[in-house]
Amino acid sequence: MAWDAKKKLAFKTDFLLGLFVTSLILANLLGTKITTLFGIRVSVGIFFMPILFLVTDVVAEVHGKEKARNFVMVTTILLVFLFFMMWLSIALPPNETWGNQEAYANIFGGSLRIVAASLIAFAVSQLHDVWNFDFWKRKTHGKFLWLRNNVSTMVSQLIDTVLFMFIAFYQVTPKFTVGFIITLIIPYYLFKIGFALVDTPLCYLGVKWLRGK
Repeated sequence: MAWDAKKKLAFKTDFLLGLFVTSLILANLLGTKITTLFGIRVSVGIFFMPILFLVTDVVAEVHGKEKARNFVMVTTILLVFLFFMMWLSIALPPNETWGNQEAYANIFGGSLRIVAASLIAFAVSQLHDVWNFDFWKRKTHGKFLWLRNNVSTMVSQLIDTVLFMFIAFYQVTPKFTVGFIITLIIPYYLFKIGFALVDTPLCYLGVKWLRGK
């Protein structure tokens, strides 16, 4: 029975790693589309970001800080690999019988600034989330999961949003001043706060599911 429990825990942990990596890839591949939510212009990638922070919080709660940090480091390396392979695939000359190079490049080819912004914002915010979650877990002696889940996620989401917006768009045109970018950050971040509050029950369910109790 003990061995079965270990195998189940290992499988569930591997599943969460797969969900983590897939969500990040989808956020980057699909996030170029802009939609409107409640009258506010947002990227569809916003739907995947809460999953990332939820997964690291669940893993940190059950396995500890080091395991959650490993999730972030492995995924960061894979993201670098993803961007490199996308660049290589776009750069290779198309066969003369294939006429979709322009559309292919438009879909998969982001600017270097946006690629760098995505990579830096993800790594910094996720590593902060793992550290912050563990900090509050030690301060509360393992109690109040809802507190560390929300505090760590809200602060880390702010870091993610600010870093991405400024690295990707600051002075890309004269319009993108500090003040203008802040006006973009505020509604975008408020959406993320809303998602963070909504996923609190999911954090409890995820911890219970991963532990198998």
